[in-house]
Amino acid sequence: MSEVLWSKVDDYLTERLHATDAALEHALRESDRAGLPPIAVSPPQGRFLTLLARLIAPARVLELGTLGGYSAICLARGLRPGGRLTTLEFSPENARVAKANIAHAGLADRVDVIVGAALDTLPGVEKSGAGPFDLVFIDADKDNYPSYWEWALRLSRPEGGTVIIADNVVRDGEVINAESTDPRVRAVRVLMDLMHKEPRAASTALQTVGGKGYDGFAMAIIGPK
Repeated sequence: MSEVLWSKVDDYLTERLHATDAALEHALRESDRAGLPPIAVSPPQGRFLTLLARLIAPARVLELGTLGGYSAICLARGLRPGGRLTTLEFSPENARVAKANIAHAGLADRVDVIVGAALDTLPGVEKSGAGPFDLVFIDADKDNYPSYWEWALRLSRPEGGTVIIADNVVRDGEVINAESTDPRVRAVRVLMDLMHKEPRAASTALQTVGGKGYDGFAMAIIGPK
């Protein structure tokens, strides 16, 4: 198996199962034109987020890591009528591109883009009453994943039912390397320990391959407090 084959399969699945999506293609073009790194979720992964959100029908979604708005568009499409997505982005330039892409997709009326380091802006999100959240998608700097997990728990629904997804947790298989000195790998390993020890969480993780390489995501549903 090779990344070339994975990419070809991703292309095949996208061609067969996904209709042409002008808004998402626009988001990728504008992100590329602005010089943003090509690290948005792939089309099949984005569709997975939309389908998952539609299954949950969330009223409130929190995203950590907006980048150019690709995944925000996917998530916002699954909101229930009147629902809102709050997405946090460190880079003002990324946020500018994301806001334009989200508006182009016709979703500006249901998405709030907050600029700044997430650990600095999350207290304001809590104070504003934007939560509790039905769905949390973590796809920001990996070093802070353990702290993001704690915040996701804090902002989950007291009665339970919040779904938390953390992307990029396999790290080309390095997640099993207990001797890794990579802070991103070490942080993901801490996250796995926290998920394992959290009594309210029913958790799993799935490996993924495709145009974005070899990685995976962790997922949990949180029980009542």
